[in-house]
Amino acid sequence: MGSLVFDSDDLEATEDFLCQAYARMTIGASRAGRAHIRRDSMPSVTVDEIALGFDMSYAVTPLGRICLCLMHEGTIEDHVFQGVRDSFGPGDMVLFAPPDLPYAGRVRTARYNITMLDTALLDQVAATAAGRRPQPVRLTGHRPHSAAAARRLKSTIGYLRDHVVAEPTADEPLIASTSGQLLAATVLAAFPNTARTDPTARDRSDAHSDTLRRAVAYIDDHADQPLSVAGIAAAVHVTVRTLQYAFRRHLDTTPLGYLRRVRLAHAHQELRAADPTDGTTVGSVAARWGFPHPGRFAAQYRQAYGTSPSHTLRG
Repeated sequence: MGSLVFDSDDLEATEDFLCQAYARMTIGASRAGRAHIRRDSMPSVTVDEIALGFDMSYAVTPLGRICLCLMHEGTIEDHVFQGVRDSFGPGDMVLFAPPDLPYAGRVRTARYNITMLDTALLDQVAATAAGRRPQPVRLTGHRPHSAAAARRLKSTIGYLRDHVVAEPTADEPLIASTSGQLLAATVLAAFPNTARTDPTARDRSDAHSDTLRRAVAYIDDHADQPLSVAGIAAAVHVTVRTLQYAFRRHLDTTPLGYLRRVRLAHAHQELRAADPTDGTTVGSVAARWGFPHPGRFAAQYRQAYGTSPSHTLRG
């Protein structure tokens, strides 16, 4: 957790850093140049901004994580992994390779973003099981299925980079949990994958008011803890699809949408009870309840309570 910066024109030192930061790899460069890498991280997610002032070939062992690449400048050519050969240029948003496969290619004096996330995050926001047993979710394509989906993913990565992982509040458990799930959900919306989101006949049958009541009670009792859609579904003994359908049918929202509402209410109660002279701030309360961006928190708070959180604290 936290940030680190690497800056060097020593190719051997650069290779050593890349091996430690990603996975075992070999690089070869046609000429000397400077490498600048900044990494910001929180549990399950890392966001790196990389600038290489030289051409470099690479061969990487399997990372075991989802590895996304957003190109800013320059090109990556002849990027290959099993069954795929492709090249990327400015604006491209791609998945480097499935987590269990090696890959290789060549960077040509480029600046790009690498965002990595644990594969378990995908399982927390989706389900693939035809029956009741959950199966790991897999991405089945390396390019987003539409330009709009790619733009949403770029926007999410930018938000995490600028307002979450680089901030001191990134170590708050609820921020790490909700931000990781936001990224995972956006990845699943962007790339072809094995997730099944349409409810089955059994899901529809199970999505009755008692399922909703048990899920609401579980969320209310555990709102101060990291929660995922999969975890809530498991706690009330239904599938992820059943849980999502129950909230949509009865409350016209999602499980995480309801969870945000509950956490906003807790933040409201804490601000009302706080003494502003003891050092309590709106930002600290918002972060404790999983809201990393003060501006967005204030907008949601005003919409819900008709006043600003700072006014509530002062009052």
